[in-house]
Amino acid sequence: MPSLPTAALSSSSSLPLFPPSSYSSPRKTQSRFCLSFALPRFTNPTHPFRRPMTCSSIPIEKETVISDRPYSFLRETDGLDDESVRSRFQRMIMDVQDSVCGALEALDGAGNFQEDAWTRPSGGGGISRVLQDGRVFEKAGVNISVVYGVMPPEAYRAAKAAVTDQNPGPVPFFAAGISSVLHPKNPFAPTLHFNYRYFETDAPKDSPGAPRQWWFGGGTDLTPSYIFEEDVRHFHSIQKRACDKFDPSFYPRFKKWCDDYFHIKHRDERRGLGGIFFDDLNDYDQEMLLSFATECANSVVPAYVPIVEKRKDTPFNGRHKAWQQLRRGRYVEFNLVYDRGTTFGLKTGGRIESILVSLPLTARWEYDHKPEEGSEEWKLLDACMNPKEWI
Repeated sequence: MPSLPTAALSSSSSLPLFPPSSYSSPRKTQSRFCLSFALPRFTNPTHPFRRPMTCSSIPIEKETVISDRPYSFLRETDGLDDESVRSRFQRMIMDVQDSVCGALEALDGAGNFQEDAWTRPSGGGGISRVLQDGRVFEKAGVNISVVYGVMPPEAYRAAKAAVTDQNPGPVPFFAAGISSVLHPKNPFAPTLHFNYRYFETDAPKDSPGAPRQWWFGGGTDLTPSYIFEEDVRHFHSIQKRACDKFDPSFYPRFKKWCDDYFHIKHRDERRGLGGIFFDDLNDYDQEMLLSFATECANSVVPAYVPIVEKRKDTPFNGRHKAWQQLRRGRYVEFNLVYDRGTTFGLKTGGRIESILVSLPLTARWEYDHKPEEGSEEWKLLDACMNPKEWI
Protein backbone atom coordinates (compact mmCIF):
# COMPACT_ATOMS: atom_id res chain seq x y z
CA MET A 1 0.00 0.00 0.00
CA PRO A 2 1.47 3.40 -0.94
CA SER A 3 2.39 5.70 1.88
CA LEU A 4 -0.03 8.60 2.27
CA PRO A 5 0.21 11.64 4.53
CA THR A 6 -0.87 11.13 8.12
CA ALA A 7 -2.63 13.89 10.03
CA ALA A 8 -1.11 14.31 13.49
CA LEU A 9 -3.53 15.18 16.25
CA SER A 10 -1.48 15.68 19.36
CA SER A 11 -2.10 17.10 22.80
CA SER A 12 1.32 16.16 24.05
CA SER A 13 3.48 18.02 26.53
CA SER A 14 6.92 17.75 28.03
CA LEU A 15 5.95 16.15 31.31
CA PRO A 16 8.44 14.38 33.57
CA LEU A 17 8.01 10.67 34.13
CA PHE A 18 7.18 9.20 37.51
CA PRO A 19 7.77 5.69 38.80
CA PRO A 20 4.66 3.52 39.33
CA SER A 21 4.85 3.93 43.09
CA SER A 22 5.00 7.72 43.04
CA TYR A 23 2.55 10.08 41.38
CA SER A 24 3.75 13.38 42.84
CA SER A 25 3.45 16.44 40.61
CA PRO A 26 5.87 19.33 40.01
CA ARG A 27 4.75 22.92 40.44
CA LYS A 28 4.17 23.85 36.84
CA THR A 29 1.42 23.89 34.26
CA GLN A 30 0.95 20.48 32.69
CA SER A 31 -1.22 18.78 30.09
CA ARG A 32 -4.44 17.47 31.56
CA PHE A 33 -8.03 16.87 30.70
CA CYS A 34 -10.81 17.47 33.12
CA LEU A 35 -13.85 15.26 33.14
CA SER A 36 -16.58 17.20 31.38
CA PHE A 37 -20.19 16.63 32.38
CA ALA A 38 -22.77 17.45 29.75
CA LEU A 39 -25.06 19.26 32.17
CA PRO A 40 -27.20 21.06 29.62
CA ARG A 41 -27.83 18.11 27.35
CA PHE A 42 -30.22 15.54 28.77
CA THR A 43 -30.80 13.04 26.00
CA ASN A 44 -31.68 9.80 27.74
CA PRO A 45 -33.70 7.93 25.09
CA THR A 46 -36.04 6.68 27.81
CA HIS A 47 -36.97 10.29 28.66
CA PRO A 48 -38.22 11.97 25.45
CA PHE A 49 -39.16 15.14 27.33
CA ARG A 50 -35.50 15.99 27.75
CA ARG A 51 -34.17 18.31 25.08
CA PRO A 52 -30.76 19.57 23.98
CA MET A 53 -29.67 22.81 25.61
CA THR A 54 -27.01 25.34 24.81
CA CYS A 55 -24.40 25.72 27.51
CA SER A 56 -22.83 29.13 26.93
CA SER A 57 -24.08 30.38 30.31
CA ILE A 58 -22.03 27.86 32.36
CA PRO A 59 -18.65 29.35 33.27
CA ILE A 60 -15.63 27.10 33.72
CA GLU A 61 -13.24 28.09 36.47
CA LYS A 62 -9.53 27.89 35.75
CA GLU A 63 -7.68 25.07 37.44
CA THR A 64 -4.75 25.59 39.78
CA VAL A 65 -2.02 22.95 39.60
CA ILE A 66 -1.01 21.63 43.02
CA SER A 67 2.19 19.86 44.00
CA ASP A 68 0.74 17.06 46.13
CA ARG A 69 -2.23 14.81 45.56
CA PRO A 70 -4.80 15.57 48.29
CA TYR A 71 -6.59 12.94 50.30
CA SER A 72 -9.95 14.33 49.16
CA PHE A 73 -11.32 16.95 46.78
CA LEU A 74 -14.59 17.26 48.70
CA ARG A 75 -15.46 20.50 50.43
CA GLU A 76 -15.14 20.43 54.20
CA THR A 77 -18.92 20.78 54.42
CA ASP A 78 -19.21 17.40 52.69
CA GLY A 79 -16.92 15.69 55.18
CA LEU A 80 -13.52 14.27 54.34
CA ASP A 81 -14.28 10.60 54.93
CA ASP A 82 -17.94 10.01 55.64
CA GLU A 83 -20.31 7.42 54.22
CA SER A 84 -22.18 9.76 51.86
CA VAL A 85 -22.58 8.71 48.23
CA ARG A 86 -20.33 11.62 47.25
CA SER A 87 -17.52 10.45 49.49
CA ARG A 88 -17.79 6.78 48.57
CA PHE A 89 -17.97 7.52 44.85
CA GLN A 90 -14.86 9.70 45.12
CA ARG A 91 -13.01 6.91 46.94
CA MET A 92 -14.11 4.46 44.27
CA ILE A 93 -12.83 6.51 41.32
CA MET A 94 -9.51 7.16 43.07
CA ASP A 95 -9.08 3.43 43.72
CA VAL A 96 -10.01 2.53 40.13
CA GLN A 97 -7.58 5.11 38.75
CA ASP A 98 -4.79 3.55 40.81
CA SER A 99 -5.65 -0.02 39.82
CA VAL A 100 -6.08 0.72 36.09
CA CYS A 101 -2.87 2.76 35.90
CA GLY A 102 -0.95 0.03 37.71
CA ALA A 103 -2.27 -2.65 35.36
CA LEU A 104 -1.49 -0.58 32.25
CA GLU A 105 2.06 0.23 33.38
CA ALA A 106 2.71 -3.45 34.03
CA LEU A 107 1.28 -4.30 30.61
CA ASP A 108 3.30 -1.62 28.80
CA GLY A 109 6.55 -2.54 30.50
CA ALA A 110 8.32 0.70 29.56
CA GLY A 111 6.11 3.77 29.91
CA ASN A 112 4.99 5.37 33.16
CA PHE A 113 2.01 7.62 33.81
CA GLN A 114 2.70 11.32 34.27
CA GLU A 115 0.45 12.95 36.84
CA ASP A 116 -1.13 16.38 37.11
CA ALA A 117 -3.24 17.22 40.19
CA TRP A 118 -5.33 20.38 40.26
CA THR A 119 -8.03 22.20 42.20
CA ARG A 120 -10.68 24.84 41.47
CA PRO A 121 -11.47 27.95 43.57
CA SER A 122 -15.07 26.95 44.36
CA GLY A 123 -14.07 23.44 45.44
CA GLY A 124 -13.24 20.17 43.84
CA GLY A 125 -10.38 19.25 41.56
CA GLY A 126 -8.91 16.29 39.80
CA ILE A 127 -5.99 14.04 38.98
CA SER A 128 -5.00 13.51 35.35
CA ARG A 129 -2.58 10.77 34.33
CA VAL A 130 -1.20 10.27 30.84
CA LEU A 131 1.12 7.60 29.47
CA GLN A 132 2.47 8.51 26.06
CA ASP A 133 4.80 6.80 23.56
CA GLY A 134 5.19 3.66 25.63
CA ARG A 135 6.12 0.25 24.30
CA VAL A 136 2.49 -0.90 24.03
CA PHE A 137 0.44 2.28 24.28
CA GLU A 138 0.66 5.20 21.91
CA LYS A 139 -1.38 7.23 24.35
CA ALA A 140 -3.38 6.36 27.46
CA GLY A 141 -5.21 8.75 29.76
CA VAL A 142 -6.90 7.82 33.05
CA ASN A 143 -8.40 10.81 34.83
CA ILE A 144 -10.66 11.63 37.75
CA SER A 145 -12.53 14.82 38.52
CA VAL A 146 -14.65 16.21 41.36
CA VAL A 147 -16.57 19.32 40.39
CA TYR A 148 -18.77 21.86 42.18
CA GLY A 149 -20.67 24.41 40.11
CA VAL A 150 -23.97 26.08 39.32
CA MET A 151 -26.43 24.79 36.75
CA PRO A 152 -28.43 27.48 34.93
CA PRO A 153 -32.22 27.37 35.43
CA GLU A 154 -32.99 26.23 31.87
CA ALA A 155 -30.71 23.21 32.21
CA TYR A 156 -32.36 22.25 35.50
CA ARG A 157 -35.85 22.54 34.01
CA ALA A 158 -34.77 20.36 31.08
CA ALA A 159 -33.65 17.71 33.56
CA LYS A 160 -36.93 17.57 35.47
CA ALA A 161 -39.34 14.80 34.56
CA ALA A 162 -42.46 16.61 35.76
CA VAL A 163 -43.86 19.75 34.24
CA THR A 164 -43.93 22.52 36.81
CA ASP A 165 -44.92 26.17 36.96
CA GLN A 166 -42.13 26.90 39.40
CA ASN A 167 -39.05 28.66 38.06
CA PRO A 168 -35.98 27.87 40.14
CA GLY A 169 -32.96 30.09 40.14
CA PRO A 170 -29.46 28.77 39.40
CA VAL A 171 -29.04 25.34 40.98
CA PRO A 172 -25.78 24.28 42.68
CA PHE A 173 -24.51 20.90 41.53
CA PHE A 174 -21.88 18.31 42.40
CA ALA A 175 -20.34 15.94 39.86
CA ALA A 176 -17.59 13.35 40.10
CA GLY A 177 -16.25 10.77 37.71
CA ILE A 178 -13.47 8.83 36.09
CA SER A 179 -12.80 8.97 32.36
CA SER A 180 -10.26 7.10 30.25
CA VAL A 181 -9.23 6.47 26.65
CA LEU A 182 -6.50 3.93 25.80
CA HIS A 183 -4.87 3.84 22.33
CA PRO A 184 -2.43 0.95 21.76
CA LYS A 185 0.24 1.03 19.04
CA ASN A 186 -0.42 -2.39 17.50
CA PRO A 187 -3.31 -2.31 14.96
CA PHE A 188 -4.52 -5.66 16.28
CA ALA A 189 -4.91 -4.35 19.84
CA PRO A 190 -8.17 -2.41 20.34
CA THR A 191 -8.76 1.05 21.73
CA LEU A 192 -10.82 1.22 24.93
CA HIS A 193 -12.92 4.00 26.43
CA PHE A 194 -14.60 3.99 29.84
CA ASN A 195 -16.30 6.64 31.91
CA TYR A 196 -18.30 6.44 35.15
CA ARG A 197 -19.84 9.49 36.82
CA TYR A 198 -22.20 10.62 39.55
CA PHE A 199 -24.20 13.88 39.56
CA GLU A 200 -26.27 15.70 42.18
CA THR A 201 -28.10 18.96 42.33
CA ASP A 202 -27.80 20.55 45.74
CA ALA A 203 -30.27 23.41 45.83
CA PRO A 204 -30.77 25.49 49.00
CA LYS A 205 -33.88 24.71 51.03
CA ASP A 206 -35.32 28.14 50.28
CA SER A 207 -35.02 27.69 46.50
CA PRO A 208 -38.57 26.85 45.32
CA GLY A 209 -38.99 24.29 42.58
CA ALA A 210 -35.48 22.90 42.91
CA PRO A 211 -35.37 19.80 45.11
CA ARG A 212 -32.27 17.63 45.21
CA GLN A 213 -31.83 15.32 42.24
CA TRP A 214 -29.17 12.71 41.51
CA TRP A 215 -28.18 10.29 38.77
CA PHE A 216 -25.42 7.97 37.55
CA GLY A 217 -23.95 7.60 34.08
CA GLY A 218 -21.16 5.81 32.32
CA GLY A 219 -20.08 2.86 30.24
CA THR A 220 -17.21 0.89 28.73
CA ASP A 221 -16.80 0.37 24.98
CA LEU A 222 -14.32 -1.36 22.66
CA THR A 223 -13.01 0.08 19.37
CA PRO A 224 -10.84 -2.42 17.46
CA SER A 225 -9.42 -2.00 13.96
CA TYR A 226 -9.62 -5.74 13.29
CA ILE A 227 -12.13 -8.25 14.61
CA PHE A 228 -11.04 -11.22 16.68
CA GLU A 229 -14.39 -12.66 17.66
CA GLU A 230 -13.05 -14.38 20.75
CA ASP A 231 -11.76 -11.01 22.00
CA VAL A 232 -15.05 -9.24 21.39
CA ARG A 233 -17.00 -12.06 23.03
CA HIS A 234 -14.68 -11.94 26.03
CA PHE A 235 -15.13 -8.19 26.36
CA HIS A 236 -18.92 -8.34 26.10
CA SER A 237 -19.16 -11.31 28.44
CA ILE A 238 -17.42 -9.29 31.17
CA GLN A 239 -19.86 -6.41 30.63
CA LYS A 240 -22.80 -8.80 30.80
CA ARG A 241 -21.48 -10.47 33.94
CA ALA A 242 -21.20 -7.11 35.69
CA CYS A 243 -24.72 -6.15 34.59
CA ASP A 244 -26.33 -9.49 35.46
CA LYS A 245 -25.23 -9.18 39.09
CA PHE A 246 -27.79 -6.38 39.44
CA ASP A 247 -30.49 -6.77 36.80
CA PRO A 248 -30.67 -9.16 33.81
CA SER A 249 -32.26 -6.40 31.74
CA PHE A 250 -29.23 -4.12 32.12
CA TYR A 251 -26.91 -5.69 29.55
CA PRO A 252 -29.30 -5.80 26.56
CA ARG A 253 -30.66 -2.37 27.44
CA PHE A 254 -27.26 -0.71 27.92
CA LYS A 255 -25.66 -2.58 25.01
CA LYS A 256 -28.27 -1.12 22.63
CA TRP A 257 -27.87 2.29 24.26
CA CYS A 258 -24.12 2.06 23.59
CA ASP A 259 -24.66 1.15 19.93
CA ASP A 260 -27.05 4.07 19.54
CA TYR A 261 -24.90 6.63 21.36
CA PHE A 262 -21.62 5.91 19.52
CA HIS A 263 -23.26 6.32 16.11
CA ILE A 264 -21.32 8.49 13.65
CA LYS A 265 -24.43 9.80 11.95
CA HIS A 266 -22.77 11.46 8.96
CA ARG A 267 -21.20 8.10 8.02
CA ASP A 268 -23.99 5.87 9.34
CA GLU A 269 -21.56 3.66 11.22
CA ARG A 270 -20.67 3.04 14.86
CA ARG A 271 -17.35 4.12 16.30
CA GLY A 272 -16.55 0.58 17.34
CA LEU A 273 -18.06 -2.71 18.49
CA GLY A 274 -19.89 -1.37 21.50
CA GLY A 275 -20.12 -2.41 25.10
CA ILE A 276 -22.45 -0.74 27.59
CA PHE A 277 -23.56 2.86 28.06
CA PHE A 278 -26.13 4.51 30.35
CA ASP A 279 -26.92 8.03 31.47
CA ASP A 280 -29.30 9.92 33.78
CA LEU A 281 -29.90 6.66 35.65
CA ASN A 282 -31.86 7.21 38.86
CA ASP A 283 -34.89 4.91 38.61
CA TYR A 284 -33.34 2.29 40.92
CA ASP A 285 -32.17 2.34 44.53
CA GLN A 286 -29.22 4.73 44.94
CA GLU A 287 -27.13 2.22 46.87
CA MET A 288 -27.70 -0.40 44.19
CA LEU A 289 -26.61 1.98 41.43
CA LEU A 290 -23.51 2.99 43.36
CA SER A 291 -22.57 -0.68 43.65
CA PHE A 292 -23.37 -1.22 39.97
CA ALA A 293 -21.14 1.66 38.83
CA THR A 294 -18.37 0.32 41.09
CA GLU A 295 -18.71 -3.19 39.65
CA CYS A 296 -18.56 -1.85 36.07
CA ALA A 297 -15.50 0.28 36.79
CA ASN A 298 -13.73 -2.64 38.47
CA SER A 299 -14.47 -4.79 35.40
CA VAL A 300 -12.33 -2.66 33.08
CA VAL A 301 -9.03 -4.44 33.76
CA PRO A 302 -10.29 -8.04 33.37
CA ALA A 303 -12.27 -7.06 30.26
CA TYR A 304 -9.42 -5.31 28.45
CA VAL A 305 -5.95 -6.24 29.67
CA PRO A 306 -6.09 -9.94 28.56
CA ILE A 307 -7.00 -8.81 25.02
CA VAL A 308 -4.08 -6.40 24.71
CA GLU A 309 -1.73 -8.93 26.31
CA LYS A 310 -2.70 -11.37 23.58
CA ARG A 311 -2.43 -8.93 20.64
CA LYS A 312 0.28 -6.41 21.54
CA ASP A 313 3.12 -8.34 19.84
CA THR A 314 1.18 -9.58 16.79
CA PRO A 315 3.21 -8.87 13.60
CA PHE A 316 1.67 -6.24 11.32
CA ASN A 317 2.52 -4.40 8.11
CA GLY A 318 1.94 -0.97 6.59
CA ARG A 319 -1.55 -1.87 5.33
CA HIS A 320 -2.66 -2.85 8.83
CA LYS A 321 -1.26 0.37 10.31
CA ALA A 322 -2.90 2.53 7.63
CA TRP A 323 -6.28 0.94 8.39
CA GLN A 324 -5.82 1.54 12.10
CA GLN A 325 -5.11 5.20 11.33
CA LEU A 326 -8.26 5.46 9.21
CA ARG A 327 -10.32 4.02 12.07
CA ARG A 328 -8.63 6.48 14.43
CA GLY A 329 -9.94 9.17 12.09
CA ARG A 330 -13.46 7.90 12.73
CA TYR A 331 -12.72 8.09 16.47
CA VAL A 332 -11.71 11.73 16.06
CA GLU A 333 -14.83 12.52 14.03
CA PHE A 334 -17.14 11.14 16.69
CA ASN A 335 -15.36 12.87 19.56
CA LEU A 336 -15.26 16.29 17.91
CA VAL A 337 -18.75 16.24 16.40
CA TYR A 338 -20.95 14.18 18.73
CA ASP A 339 -19.30 13.36 22.06
CA ARG A 340 -21.11 15.35 24.72
CA GLY A 341 -18.11 15.80 27.01
CA THR A 342 -15.89 17.12 24.21
CA THR A 343 -18.48 19.44 22.67
CA PHE A 344 -19.47 20.75 26.12
CA GLY A 345 -15.88 21.68 26.87
CA LEU A 346 -15.33 23.33 23.49
CA LYS A 347 -18.52 25.41 23.74
CA THR A 348 -17.82 26.65 27.24
CA GLY A 349 -14.24 27.81 26.87
CA GLY A 350 -12.51 24.88 28.52
CA ARG A 351 -8.76 24.25 28.25
CA ILE A 352 -8.14 22.88 24.76
CA GLU A 353 -5.23 20.59 25.63
CA SER A 354 -7.34 19.10 28.41
CA ILE A 355 -10.38 18.57 26.23
CA LEU A 356 -8.49 16.96 23.35
CA VAL A 357 -6.30 14.59 25.34
CA SER A 358 -8.68 11.73 24.48
CA LEU A 359 -7.65 11.98 20.83
CA PRO A 360 -4.95 9.68 19.45
CA LEU A 361 -1.51 11.04 18.61
CA THR A 362 -2.05 10.26 14.93
CA ALA A 363 -5.00 9.66 12.62
CA ARG A 364 -5.59 9.49 8.88
CA TRP A 365 -8.14 10.39 6.23
CA GLU A 366 -8.14 9.11 2.65
CA TYR A 367 -10.50 10.38 -0.01
CA ASP A 368 -13.39 7.98 -0.64
CA HIS A 369 -11.66 5.02 0.94
CA LYS A 370 -13.57 1.74 0.57
CA PRO A 371 -12.13 -1.56 1.81
CA GLU A 372 -12.36 -4.53 -0.54
CA GLU A 373 -15.52 -6.53 0.10
CA GLY A 374 -14.80 -9.66 2.10
CA SER A 375 -11.50 -8.35 3.45
CA GLU A 376 -10.76 -8.18 7.17
CA GLU A 377 -11.09 -4.40 7.00
CA TRP A 378 -14.48 -4.72 5.30
CA LYS A 379 -15.65 -7.13 8.03
CA LEU A 380 -14.86 -4.53 10.71
CA LEU A 381 -16.67 -1.78 8.79
CA ASP A 382 -19.69 -4.03 8.22
CA ALA A 383 -19.88 -4.77 11.97
CA CYS A 384 -19.73 -1.04 12.71
CA MET A 385 -22.56 -0.36 10.26
CA ASN A 386 -24.64 -3.35 11.40
CA PRO A 387 -24.23 -3.89 15.17
CA LYS A 388 -24.17 -7.55 16.20
CA GLU A 389 -25.09 -9.50 19.28
CA TRP A 390 -21.74 -10.92 20.32
CA ILE A 391 -22.90 -13.20 23.13
